[in-house]
Amino acid sequence: MDKRICVLEDNEDIREIIGFILEDEHYKVKYFKNIQEFRKGALDFHADLFLLDVMLPDGNGLDLCCELKKLKETANMPIVMMSANFSDTEMRSKCHADDYIHKPFDINDFVIRLNAQIH
Repeated sequence: MDKRICVLEDNEDIREIIGFILEDEHYKVKYFKNIQEFRKGALDFHADLFLLDVMLPDGNGLDLCCELKKLKETANMPIVMMSANFSDTEMRSKCHADDYIHKPFDINDFVIRLNAQIH
């Protein structure tokens, strides 16, 4: 069975790049461009991992990470945060994500880090 990843990223170009990478790695991917869309459809997708951007048009991915870590259904799911504007230290103090990826990211490192969380 293919592994599933929910991607929350507001930038269309970055979503497209991530899509190419993850689909090439044989992941099933569901994309969301804002928190409102994510809340409507992410849990129904039954993902194995959440990949969340921090700065979003309708909120903050760090806050969403905290919410997901408190929900019984998603508390133990791996969450990987992405940001160009926050340091690891800042993100770790605000959210207990399983990993943090800085944008722009190295494609090989990106794949290795996601694979490590769900394999």
